Amino acid sequence: MSSYRGRIAPSPTGYLHLGHARTFWTAYQRSLQCNGTLIFRNEDLDPQRSKPEYASAMIEDLRWLGIVWQEGPDVGGPHEPYEQSKRREFYLRDWRLLVERGFVYPCTCSRKDLALSAQAPNEGDEEPVYPGKCRPAPGATFETIDPAAVNWRFRVPDGETIRFVDANLGERSYVAGKDFGDFVLWRRDDVPAYQLAVVTDDCDMQVTEVVRGEDLLVSTARQILLFNALGRAVPRFYHCPLLRDASGERLAKRTDALSLRELRKKGYTPEQIQEMWA
Repeated sequence: MSSYRGRIAPSPTGYLHLGHARTFWTAYQRSLQCNGTLIFRNEDLDPQRSKPEYASAMIEDLRWLGIVWQEGPDVGGPHEPYEQSKRREFYLRDWRLLVERGFVYPCTCSRKDLALSAQAPNEGDEEPVYPGKCRPAPGATFETIDPAAVNWRFRVPDGETIRFVDANLGERSYVAGKDFGDFVLWRRDDVPAYQLAVVTDDCDMQVTEVVRGEDLLVSTARQILLFNALGRAVPRFYHCPLLRDASGERLAKRTDALSLRELRKKGYTPEQIQEMWA
């Protein structure tokens, strides 16, 4: 049996579009090539935007496309639950560990504060470099009872270069404190942030390769720091180029005309969908 473990991890915040489909198809193909296990994970942490109807639709649409997974919400497996909204205890476990090890600190900065002081984000990255207003002196300690009411940020090692070899794009490197700053791990509305949730899940589900869009390359550097801080193995990465519309803009869930759901309604077959991104 192959030790390869891949994953597809859609968010139920809208209907999946062609770009999502191509990335998930790539993850499926890489798992097949390695005779591995593919995990379906429902990344439904956003309480305002995640909808049950979108969760049902993404499972149905990807099954229709021909993607088969071995572990997930409609299959089961040894790593239940596969919905992030049901995995709070695991995120709290890792948040507490990071606090105890001195990697994170509370931040009371408002969005207005950050908008006034932050530098522009890098291309493909929506998070500006944090200016460090709430960063405490090294060695500061905090209680690990409850993360609610403030943002909790990961303290990046300023000036350190994070390097990794992407299986598709080759060698990449990013400098902490320059290409990205201290990033949020737990939000003030008491929701674990994306960076912490996916690292915790990929560790717990024993993922060996992460396949996703190239817009998350900078996030990969952040997450490598998290894997290291938690003392866990870093998976391999494969980043896919983004699909763009006729105007050159990358596809978004709000572009319903190119959603799998809409294309299915128009009579497209799975084979025709695959030909559109070939």
